[in-house]
Amino acid sequence: MNKISYKLGLLFFSFIILVEVILFYFLYSGLLDSRIEEELAALRARGESHRHVLEQSLDDMTIEHVALMESETDTDVVIMTHEGEVLAKSTELTPAIQSLMQTERGHVPFEGMIVESRWETQSYIASVSPIIINEQLVGHVYMFKDTSSIQKMISKLQHHFMLVGSLLVIFTIITVLFLSQAITQPLIRMKKATERLSKGDFSVSINHTSKDELGELANSIQTLANDLNHLKKERNEFLASISHELRTPLTYVKGYADIARRKGISEEERNKYLHIIYEESEHLSSLVKDLFELAKIDQHSFVIKKEKVSMCEFIKNLTQKIEPALHKKKINLIVTCPTGIYANLDRSRFEQVMINLLDNALKYSSSESTVTLKVKVNDVTNKLTISVEDEGIGIPESEIPLIFNRFHRVEKSRSRESGGTGLGLSIVKEIVEAHGGKVFVDSQYGKGTVITIEIDQF
Repeated sequence: MNKISYKLGLLFFSFIILVEVILFYFLYSGLLDSRIEEELAALRARGESHRHVLEQSLDDMTIEHVALMESETDTDVVIMTHEGEVLAKSTELTPAIQSLMQTERGHVPFEGMIVESRWETQSYIASVSPIIINEQLVGHVYMFKDTSSIQKMISKLQHHFMLVGSLLVIFTIITVLFLSQAITQPLIRMKKATERLSKGDFSVSINHTSKDELGELANSIQTLANDLNHLKKERNEFLASISHELRTPLTYVKGYADIARRKGISEEERNKYLHIIYEESEHLSSLVKDLFELAKIDQHSFVIKKEKVSMCEFIKNLTQKIEPALHKKKINLIVTCPTGIYANLDRSRFEQVMINLLDNALKYSSSESTVTLKVKVNDVTNKLTISVEDEGIGIPESEIPLIFNRFHRVEKSRSRESGGTGLGLSIVKEIVEAHGGKVFVDSQYGKGTVITIEIDQF
């Protein structure tokens, strides 16, 4: 038996046995007192019956008849006068009987009384009933019963209680064992599951379908295991992606650096290789920067400091920063921003979001195409909506749910050429959600993409 089963079983057993002992004690005491009361009441009632007969006819024949009747039962009778003369008896007068007959007979109530009730220590229990004729006390009827018969009856009662108690204890032990096992087995399975989780094995399965607290605990552990397993896979994929992303530019840098160091190559070729090394270094720098941003988010050191921002002024400053890139690729930017729109934003973080979105739009749009930036307030939800629409290559429908995953690229070769790290949209999503907002994507492959941000104004 497991420790918890043993402890729980012992606790249940101790509690149930304590309750049973208390109940048995009160039941036994009540039953014992009831049986003794019945014996004493029956003894006195028998004496009263003889008294009534003798009051009707107090003659020698009746007296002998009463004594003869009692000689055939387990009770004895002694009939005596008020002065103490024994008229009849159904047994020999032992010292114990004679001692009981010394009771002050002048104070016996009409309905009789119990002379001796101490069945545990005395040889007899006894009662006395007065014989009254013409309102004169003429004698007494003493009834005696040997306490050995009562003790035998009590012994049988104790034996029955011991038997029932033993059976009840056995039944209690079986029940406690069953209940403790039934209760602790799910806990033991959960314990083993958590041990496997602590060792890094997240492929645990807890089959517990009850709707109680144990079921909720099992579901919580199963959810934790599934989440950890998912995180493990994501971590492995993330590390593999980082390894790949770092290895590729480092290979370029090392390879072209070796070529550039060779003697005998022209200055033009050397500059060409140095330019490639510079581009790959820039790519590495961008990748490391994005990784630091994601690390801050994952470690909850990513702080959002909101302030009231005029959206039109914010968009104007933003477009000025990206204007050289727009001019270089001959992209036409159309901005729609009604005046008087304000929002509580972290200016620098949200600028990072917009630059990432506009940068993606520029990378995946052809020359002389149009990128549209719209800012408006949704009249129904009263939320601020910012959308960036391009006329680029678009995103296949199957890829749309994956574009916010880290290192995910729709067209890896094209992303490599444009210098993307595959982390920009992940950072966008994290920053927008940190503002309490959401990001939506609508795209048609070959026609363009619309990315919409929806956040509360205040």
